[in-house]
Amino acid sequence: MSLPAKFRILPCGDAALTVEFGDTVDSALSARVLGFDAAVARAAPAGIVETAPTYRSLFVQYDPVVVGFDELAASLRAIAEATSTQQANGRRWRVPVVYGGEAGIDLDDVARRHSITTRELIARHAAGDYRIYMIGFTPGFAYLGGLDPAIATPRRDAPRALTPPGAIMIGGVQACVQCLAGPSGWHVLGRTPMRNFHPARDPMFLMETGDSVAFHEVPAREWASLERAAERGEPVAELVAA
Repeated sequence: MSLPAKFRILPCGDAALTVEFGDTVDSALSARVLGFDAAVARAAPAGIVETAPTYRSLFVQYDPVVVGFDELAASLRAIAEATSTQQANGRRWRVPVVYGGEAGIDLDDVARRHSITTRELIARHAAGDYRIYMIGFTPGFAYLGGLDPAIATPRRDAPRALTPPGAIMIGGVQACVQCLAGPSGWHVLGRTPMRNFHPARDPMFLMETGDSVAFHEVPAREWASLERAAERGEPVAELVAA
């Protein structure tokens, strides 16, 4: 099966373009984007510098000295029309999380908002089967689909200027793993010592778009030892399926 006839190739400035395949958030569309990304990598059209898959599109950065927009767009259109939608399953990660307290400063408020206990909120969040739809915003920031709709929560009215590294957050119908400290309007339920991005580690990025994630609760007393292991470059997260 090939990608649907309806896709758009749009310029993004003078050195990038995006190939859009839809306007929804679902695993089938994500698989199409990743399948196309893999096909582009195999074909290796001249001038491409980097690609970045998103929820519904593939961002392509290119060198305009080597290739122009029209030429590259024609090459990508041909690849898209011939590409199978099939995409191999990604890896599955089991990620440790310390919930609540200083690690999860919004846990109590989110539980009250949904008229449930904090323990039920933790159970619902940890029971989710999450898919990484995109990595971006900051290095290692993983956007996740699969949040239990019963705990979906609108983003904060007033974003924080700084949230901690490793924050495990929800916003709207999405969940995320924040790797580096940074601003956010999402709700912090907990923290993980895992570093999805570690510049001194090989590989530098641990998880990839298309991988799946399961969270499991660990006690706060284990944080220090797990944090030290993560600082050394150890994955901390468990790879349960490759």
